[in-house]
Parts: sequence; structure tokens; C-alpha cells
Amino acid sequence: MSFLEEIQRRRTFGIISHPDAGKTTLTEKLLLFGGAIQEAGAVKSNKIKKGATSDFMEIERQRGISVATSVLAFEYNGIKINILDTPGHKDFAEDTFRTLTAVDSVIVVIDVAKGVEEQTEKLVEVCRMRNIPMIVFINKMDREGKDAFDLLDEVEQKLGLKVTPLSFPIGMGYDFKGIYNIWEKNVNLFSGDSRKDIEETVEISDLSSPKLDELVGEDSANTLREEIELVDGIYPSFDKEDYLNGVLQPVFFGSALNNFGVRELLDCFVDIAPKPRAKQSEERLVKPDEKKFSGFVFKIHANMDPNHRNRLAFVKIVSGEFKRNSPYLHVRNNKKLKFSSPNAFFAEKKEIVDISYPGDIVGLQDTGTFKIGDTLTEGEALNYKGIPSFSPEHFRYINNADPLKSKQLYKGIDQLMDEGVAQLFTLELNGRKVIGTVGALQYEVIQYRLEHEYGAKCTYENLNVHKACWIDPSNSASDEYKEFVRVKQRFLAKDKHGQLVFLADSAFSLQMTQQKYPNVKLHFTSEFD
Repeated sequence: MSFLEEIQRRRTFGIISHPDAGKTTLTEKLLLFGGAIQEAGAVKSNKIKKGATSDFMEIERQRGISVATSVLAFEYNGIKINILDTPGHKDFAEDTFRTLTAVDSVIVVIDVAKGVEEQTEKLVEVCRMRNIPMIVFINKMDREGKDAFDLLDEVEQKLGLKVTPLSFPIGMGYDFKGIYNIWEKNVNLFSGDSRKDIEETVEISDLSSPKLDELVGEDSANTLREEIELVDGIYPSFDKEDYLNGVLQPVFFGSALNNFGVRELLDCFVDIAPKPRAKQSEERLVKPDEKKFSGFVFKIHANMDPNHRNRLAFVKIVSGEFKRNSPYLHVRNNKKLKFSSPNAFFAEKKEIVDISYPGDIVGLQDTGTFKIGDTLTEGEALNYKGIPSFSPEHFRYINNADPLKSKQLYKGIDQLMDEGVAQLFTLELNGRKVIGTVGALQYEVIQYRLEHEYGAKCTYENLNVHKACWIDPSNSASDEYKEFVRVKQRFLAKDKHGQLVFLADSAFSLQMTQQKYPNVKLHFTSEFD
């Protein structure tokens, strides 16, 4: 297959939702249809519930939530699909925001009973800012929930989307009979048996056909006819260009747990989803079909295999071919590197690949060379636009609970911070280490991983900090800057990259500082011009 054909057959997308909307279950069922797994992870065997395929960290299995982004790849009808399953829990939102820089499109999962929830709103806002094409999947139709039209209204109002249903439910909850597939003009009957891979599908090109009454009963058939008439009257017809430009969002209904409505979603997705897209770098727009390789690191994961202390840098390929054992330029370090065993992923299973194409995600063994946001190229000095650090919401001192293991503790903290789990600040005054996180749950994850992966124990101590502000060093020679540094010394720290940060203890003190030192520029993200 030629280079251009390989690009054409790739689809790289992320799945986003509020926790518990059924995102990981949907991921599993997509893999099931792709023939990538033989049984879903939720199969109860010997009374032990197996964890979902994409949740491979021990703490995820215990909590039943996804805390790190998994990468899963499979083939379906000749199309190579790369899924990035993101954490839904808001405490891990930063990982999700970073992942959204590496996807070409997104599937948004919404729970039929709960409707649009807070975390979904935040994530969709990020997608809208970047004009990422989105498909909405309304899940758990076999449970009692909100009316389909009410849900569509809610999606439009709360998420600011313009929707068009490509499938429509016949009943809901106890009365759920199945789904009418507007895209393919057929009816899927719901058996309620999740063991069956694919339920019965009946072609119905004309809704007035008496065959529909036989299949779902007269009442349900009449209701469906009225509802589809309403859909035609209210919603715009599907336009692929509008979808690809992020202006129109198709909606599907189904039940991922019961494997229902998932094949319709996948078939349509393969048909309409964008191929690898061009990406803006600071220097120029880079197109996927360019001959020369370029890519960027959007995630670092330590200890993918607990038996080996290894780190993997996840690289999204933007242009050209990535070949094993070829020298590539690490732009930030200005060094050439070779990779003898680049990995392709299937959750925790990895296989070595000789060649990868735009849209693919490869895992590179990393000994500490990479940081999130780094660019690799065939020689051109490109820098892909940022994956900044945001000001954390929570701050705590981290203390070593086992003095004999201080080396392990500092190595562990160092590696976990490179992964982007949290941010590390070192106070200028006394060198104490402060960990800043987006959510409180991350402290538990850090403590757990330090103990189980590095054999180090830590304790935390509360620290009263309102915001971390990065200090612009551009006028560091001025007297005002020097006075600011002298007066505020006990509130100053360095981040992991040596940038100076002001840890303001309250909104009031931040305001007063800005008034007193107007020429000292403070920023709430680590990237500024």
C-alpha cells in the first residue's frame, strides 16, 4: 500500500465524557467489533470481575475509573483505527486536555439519565476551541432516562452544539424496542442479551411499511413515525463538510453495555470521520502527506510494565513515515536519536513496529530525555504549539516517610511529574518540595504509585496557596523586579523546568502584588510569549 493510501485509511480519535457515562465500556465494544478482543473485560469469571481492557494501572482496577489515557489500535473493514481512551474524572482533566492535542476527532458519550454533566461541558469547550469534529453517543438507552428530544435540546443548549440525529430510539428503558438507523435506513431490534455480538437488523427503507408494525408493535411504530417526521422537520440534514469543520454534530443512540447501537456508530464513524489532519507548528502548517517525518510527545507514562522500570513517551505522528532505527532530531535538545523498538499499542500489550504513518501513535522507550510537548523531526526545527501547564488547584508539601528510601522517592517524584500527573515546585527559601494538582484524588494516586512502583513512602502536609503564577523573566534586571523577589522570597518557588513561580496565598494578596509591582508580569499558564 502506498504512503498516501496508508494516510487515507487512518482514523485517530478520543472518547470523552463525564465519569460513569460508559466511556470505557464503549471503547471495549468498539474493540469487540474490530475483532481485537474476544470477550469484553466486564465478563465475570470465578467471581472476580476482570478490569476493563483499557484500564491497566492497578489503582484504576481498584477504583473502577480510568486515570491515565490508554492508546488502543485495531483494524476494521480495512481502516486502521487508533482510539485514545481518556480519564473522565475531573481530577485528571489535564491528561485529557493534553490528549485532545493528539486526536483528529472525538466521540462524546452522554448518559441518558444524567444528560449533559459538568465535565463533559469543559471537555467539549476545548474541542470547540480547536474545531475538532465531534460525534455524540447517547448511552444506556436500556435504562429509564430523559426523553430523546429533551436530550437533544440539552446537548444543543449546554454544549453549544448544532446536532442532527443519525439514529433514533424506539422507546426507552423497559419499553426499549430498538433503534431506527436514519443513516443506513434500517431497524435494529433489541434483544437485551449482551452475549450476542450483533442483534437482529432489518432493512426498512420506508417507515410507512406494515413490516415495522410487525417488528415493534403498532403503538411503537406509530410513535416512531411521528418522531422521525419531527426530526426531519427540526434538525438540519447531515452535511459531511459541516461535520468536518466542527459546525455540525451527528448523534447516535445506543447501549454500550448491551453492545447495542455500537456497530452503527462505528460504521458511520469509519465513513465520515476525518483522516489525519494538518497541524499548526510555531513555524508553519505541517501537512500529513509531507515526505519528512515530524511528531510530538503528548504523554509520558512511567512503568507501563511494573516488572521493568521503564518510561514510554507517546508520540503522535503528524507527517511523513516514522521508521525504526532511523535517526531523528530531538528539537529541544538539538540531538539526533535512534529508536530500536518503537511500540504500537493495544492497551498494555505492545508490539514493535518497523514503520508508522501520520495519525498513528508510537511509544518510544525513554530514559528521561523527553518532556511533554517535545518535537521530533527529520531535521527541521519545528515546535508544535503548546501543551502548557495550568495553575493547579491544590497544593501540599510532600515529605519523605522513609529516610532510607529518599533516592527512590526523588526518582519517583521526578518521573511522575514528567508524566504530567502533577506539578512539582521547589521553594526558594528552604528547598522544600510542593506538589500541585488539579484534583485531590491525584495525591492518592501519587502516594500509591510511589509505594508500589518505586518502593518509597511519602506523607503530605497542607499548604495554603491560592494560585501558582509563572513570573515573566523579561524585565528581571529592573529594580522593581529585584524588590519583588526580595520582598516575596518566601512565596517564590521554581517549577520542574527552573521557571520562577509566585505562590500567592489568597486572591487578595495576588491582587495587591499586581498593583504594587505592575511591571512584574504574572501568568496562569507556563507557556507565554
